[in-house]
Formats: sequence, C-alpha cells, structure tokens
Amino acid sequence: MTRTARNYPFVQVDAFTERALEGNPCAVVFEADDLADAAMLAVAREMNLSETAFVRRPRDGDAAARYFTPAEEIPLAGHPTIATIHALAESGRLRLSGERTPVVLELRDGPIQVEVLADGGRVREVVMTQRRPQFLSTYAPEEVLPAFGLQPADALPGAPIQTVSTGTPQLMVPLRDHAALRRAALDVRRYAALRSRADFFSPHLYCLGGATSRGRTFARHFGVPPDVMEDPFTGSATGGMACHLWRYGLIDEPRFVAEQGHWMGRPGRATVEVVGPPGAIESVRVGGGAVTVMAGTLSI
Repeated sequence: MTRTARNYPFVQVDAFTERALEGNPCAVVFEADDLADAAMLAVAREMNLSETAFVRRPRDGDAAARYFTPAEEIPLAGHPTIATIHALAESGRLRLSGERTPVVLELRDGPIQVEVLADGGRVREVVMTQRRPQFLSTYAPEEVLPAFGLQPADALPGAPIQTVSTGTPQLMVPLRDHAALRRAALDVRRYAALRSRADFFSPHLYCLGGATSRGRTFARHFGVPPDVMEDPFTGSATGGMACHLWRYGLIDEPRFVAEQGHWMGRPGRATVEVVGPPGAIESVRVGGGAVTVMAGTLSI
C-alpha cells in the first residue's frame, strides 16, 4: 500500500548578505512538527546545503526550529537562525512590531534571543545573541596546522589555537596572514584523526584584515563529507571567533565587521558585537541580512 506524501512549504534563503546568490544558503522547512529525526536528516541530505532548518511550533517562545547538516543535528548555528527568522517574518508567520522586534527562538538546547530590525515592514537585519562563551581545550600549532596543509609558522604569534563554544564548540585557528589562509587545504586523513581525539565540532581558520576595506577579519570554515567541504559563512563560529579575538587582545574594539566566503564566490558579511570585558564576556551578538531566492513545496 502506497503512503500518501505530505507537503511541507519551504524556502531557500541566502543569509549574511543583502544580495541573492551570495552569503550562505539555508533551506527553511515550515510546519515540520511531525517530521521524525531520521526524516529531517534525510531532507538535509537532499537539500545538500551546510544546514537545513525545520520550523516547529514553539512551547513558550515566539518561534522554534531544529538545525541539521547532511550528517547530523547541531544545537546552534548562525546562518540558519538568520535565515529562519527572516523567512518567518517575510512570510507573515512572525509578526513584526515596528523597527525592532525581539524574538525568543527555541532551539534544541534551549532558547536564544534574536532581534529583527526592519524598515517600513521589511526585514533589514536579523541579530542573534549567542550564549556566554566557553573557552575549552587549547592545541599546539604542530598538532593542528598539518591537517590543513599548513606549517606551525603559519599560526598567528601569541594567539592560542583553542576550542570556543557559544552554543556549538568550534576550533579557532588564528593565522598569520591572508596568504596562509588562502593556502589552507583540508587533509581529510589528518583532519579526521585530529577531530576524533578533539573537543570541537568544526574548525574556523581566520586572520586579521577583511577581504574588503569594510571587514576587520576574514575566515574560512571547513567540513568533511557528507557535510560541505567549506562553508560560505558561519555565523556561530563568527561569534566564537569574536570572543576569542576580544579575550586575547587581538582587537581593540568589541564591535566590528566579519567577512567570509569571498574566495568561494559567495561573499558574506556580519556585524559583530562582544558584550562584556575580555575577562568576563557575557555574550556575543551576530547580525546579518538575508534574501529569499527560492520557494516551493517539499513532498515526502
């Protein structure tokens, strides 16, 4: 007996950009409450993007979602948050209350605060507040950099390689300059061995100085199949990077613009603000624009 397929509306949103076909694409599936974990993972594989968001009915907040990569569920991510809130507001599922609308977004491991900035009823920017950073394990350059085809001398002097979590643990790898960042290439065998004994979900390689004059930092973020090999823009890791920069005195202002994705042909940009002094960071705010580029129906 053939099971009747159910239809789920979805959109695809480019996050951390104001222009279509730039930034980081995310599929946002609405009305996904009855989808089992295995089904959501299968849909994420079908979408074949770095993350797919599944919107659900909130218990106590204003919105709720779960995020899946093609390989697994993740507790918090930046560009799906920007994309999801943008999609909910644009579609009228989330009502805006003027120029600034606070939103409580329920995620797998608890709620986060989000703010929608709007002009004339149109979303201009979505800003997420990530959790208080946890500064976890540190690593020697010779232990980490060969996994990216680099040498210990490519590390930024005086800056530790460390796992930082503002919701998802990610390895912060500060590099000496743009030349080192451009040379980085994932050695899958060495990387798999490193990740198997480490405490991070994914690595974030960055250097000071943007890809354009607007940026203060530029970054690359790697993964392994079935996840995408390189992420165009990684909002959660940008928050962790900002905390890492501020804690260790690598920036002199807690507000800056972070850039990523330009070398992939998908330039992305985020506004970043670290809240609290370097020794007692309270949270970090990461914001960006978004553009809906596709809308349709998922039949499964």
